[in-house]
Amino acid sequence: MIAILVSAAAALIVSLFGTPLFIRFLIHKNYGQFVRQDGPTAHFTKRGTPQMGGVVIIVGTVVGVAVSMLVSQRPPSVSALLCLYLMVGLGFIGFLDDFTKIRKQRSLGLTARAKLIGQGFVGISFAVLALGFPNEHSRTPASTKISFLRDTNIDLAFFGATVGLILFVIWANLLVAAWSNAVNITDGLDGLATGASLITFGAYVLVGIWQLNQSCQRLAAAGPSCYEVRDPQDLAIIAAAVMGACFGFLWWNANPAKIFMGDTGSLALGGAFAGLSILSRTELLAVIIGGLFVIIVASVPIQIGSLKLTGKRAFKMAPLHHHFELSGWGEVTIVIRFWLIAGLFAALGMGIFYAEWVVS
Repeated sequence: MIAILVSAAAALIVSLFGTPLFIRFLIHKNYGQFVRQDGPTAHFTKRGTPQMGGVVIIVGTVVGVAVSMLVSQRPPSVSALLCLYLMVGLGFIGFLDDFTKIRKQRSLGLTARAKLIGQGFVGISFAVLALGFPNEHSRTPASTKISFLRDTNIDLAFFGATVGLILFVIWANLLVAAWSNAVNITDGLDGLATGASLITFGAYVLVGIWQLNQSCQRLAAAGPSCYEVRDPQDLAIIAAAVMGACFGFLWWNANPAKIFMGDTGSLALGGAFAGLSILSRTELLAVIIGGLFVIIVASVPIQIGSLKLTGKRAFKMAPLHHHFELSGWGEVTIVIRFWLIAGLFAALGMGIFYAEWVVS
């Protein structure tokens, strides 16, 4: 438990005090935000605000995990390294996208193809490695079984290990792409994605702690309700570090934002969330815990489908938070209410998670 608290505290300190230093650096380099011309006109005032703040979130997370490992005097597990790899790898792609926007003085960065190739490389390598490295209990970081609150009976390796590996790589990459783009789309208002991420990663801290206390590897008499997760403590440490980093960053990202996380931060956070859901064997539960992200990203295809089928818009503008902006809601009002919704989804997910353990 101390290691988890240390991880959150160290990440928070790095993010809280490192962000203003990074803001000064970005202002000195004239690395500012470029606003899309078809967005709400109120956003034009945000032009020039420093972006790429996700660098601080990533650094804060890595430092938080490192300090925690030093305090507990043990090396990070394979699960921890894989989750950090996914977060940093996707964050690097986001950084290239943000830097391209700045260098070319436009609101569009990397091409869709370049982004897809980068995400695919990181996602595929993560998935392949996650099925390796069995520990002394023959447990690997990930499983070919589809998981909800734990692994279900739906096994992607129904035709053998090779087919299972291929299908798992596809499944894992769908999750990585879905969550990274969901957080990216949510990051449209000051503090919205940061606050929602803080809440959802906080839920995963509790998931990791509970899985650690009820681990099949730790209990002397493991019953049917124990968890087969390989490294629950390290997953809780990473979730706590991300939560702490988001907490410190939110101090500067809240309205009016002094800095934006950019694709650097949103892709990194989405990757970390996907990694935690896969490695903690809660892939489908994540849809509930991260319900706000799901609703916001779903508003985009709903808008497109409505236009194609009926010729009318389902919303005044997609994604969903812009609809409420154009409906006259204040930005702060939207953000706070969406945070409340994120909290309700996280609480619902945690309630289902605990209830399943009680009745099993």
